[in-house]
Amino acid sequence: MVVLASNSPRRKELLRLLCNSFEIEPADIDESRAENVPLSEMPVFLAERKAEQIHTKHPDDIVIGCDTGVFINNMMLGKPSSDKTAFEILKLLSGKTHRVITGCAIFKGEQKITFSQVTEVEFYPLTDDEINAYIATGEPNDKAGAYGIQGRGALLVKEIRGDYYNVVGLPLALLNRKLKELD
Repeated sequence: MVVLASNSPRRKELLRLLCNSFEIEPADIDESRAENVPLSEMPVFLAERKAEQIHTKHPDDIVIGCDTGVFINNMMLGKPSSDKTAFEILKLLSGKTHRVITGCAIFKGEQKITFSQVTEVEFYPLTDDEINAYIATGEPNDKAGAYGIQGRGALLVKEIRGDYYNVVGLPLALLNRKLKELD
């Protein structure tokens, strides 16, 4: 059995492309910054902690943990806590290129595979009215970087370089290859 240690509807939808049957069991971990972990490695660190927590309950199953971060100016942007925060994040991303890093961890028995995928995303320059209209949709609320590329956030994106599905939250092709490495 495969267990996804995430409650993300986007990851659930994407994992269906790889697995006909799997269970969802979200991990409950502290996602605050670990000082001893380099910022760009935080998504893998958090993915591993999520997978590890669920693996203790399902030691014989394949457990997949994921975490996605949006990075710009040596900062990792999480999910906005308010519309004001969403505005500040989107204003920061406006007209610039940022990196989306999704970390993944796969646990099965004694085996552990961790990896990450990086995609660069460039936004069009955005007016305050465009940002406020997007925030009014409610879409930024539960998304790292305050946007969802698979929804109306696509209208903010000028260009991507790399895996589209990584920006959605699950580097599907790379995950498929890593799952094949398991015994």
